[in-house]
Amino acid sequence: MNPIVRSGAAARAGALLILLGPLVSWLAEFITAAAWQNPPYSPLYNWVSHLGLTGPAQTAFGQVANSPLGAVMDTGWVSYGILLIVGAFLVFDPRKGPRPVIIVILAVLSGVGVSLVGIFQGSNANVDNGLIAFHTLGAQGVMLAGNLMAIAVGTGGPRIGLGRGRSITTTALGTAGLIAFPLFMADVFTGWMWNIGMSERAVIYPIMIGHALLGSSLAATQRHAATRPPTPPEAHVANWRHR
Repeated sequence: MNPIVRSGAAARAGALLILLGPLVSWLAEFITAAAWQNPPYSPLYNWVSHLGLTGPAQTAFGQVANSPLGAVMDTGWVSYGILLIVGAFLVFDPRKGPRPVIIVILAVLSGVGVSLVGIFQGSNANVDNGLIAFHTLGAQGVMLAGNLMAIAVGTGGPRIGLGRGRSITTTALGTAGLIAFPLFMADVFTGWMWNIGMSERAVIYPIMIGHALLGSSLAATQRHAATRPPTPPEAHVANWRHR
C-alpha cells in the first residue's frame, strides 16, 4: 500500500500549515468572543458567524449581534481557508491515485467555504443586497466538504501516516459532523433556533479537530522521516494494523 503524501521540506511545511489553520481560527474566535460583552457572547446560544459582524450592533437572524472585533474573526476564517488549501497542495500527491485527488478537492472546497464566511458577513445589509448567498454557500460548503474530508482522511489513514487510533477518531469526527449537519439545518429552518451556537459547533468543530489531528500527525511523520532511513510502505501498514 503506497503512501499518498509527499516527503521533504515542502510537505513538512504543508503539514504545519494544516495544523496552524484551526489553531488560528480558534484563537481568533476566543479573542473575538471575549471582546463581545454587550450582551456577553454565549457560544451555545449565539451564531458562530455573528462573531464576524463588523459595524454597529444589529439584530440579525433573530439575535442581537455586537462584535467589536469582528474583523479579527473574519481574518481568522480567511487565514484558515488559505492555510488549509496551500497545506493540502503541499502535502498530498495527486499522482498516487484518486484518494489524494479527492482529499485535495475537499480541502479546496472547505478552504473556499470558510473564507467566504469571513469575506461575506451574515449581516442584514448582505441579506438586503443578496450577498448573503455567498455567506450561506460558504458555510454549508465547508460543513459538508470538511466532514467528508475527515472521513476520506480517516479511512485512508495508513497511506497518510495516521496511526490506527487517529484514523478511527478522524473518521468518527467526520461521521458525527455529517450527522449533526441535518439536525443543525432543521434547527434553523423550523425556526426553533434552540442553542443554535451549539448545533453549529457540533458540525464545525469535528472538522477543525480533524484538521488539527491530520496536521499534527503529518508533521510528526515528516519529522521522523527526515531523521531516519525510509521505511518500506509494507512496514507502515503492518505497524498500523497492530496499533
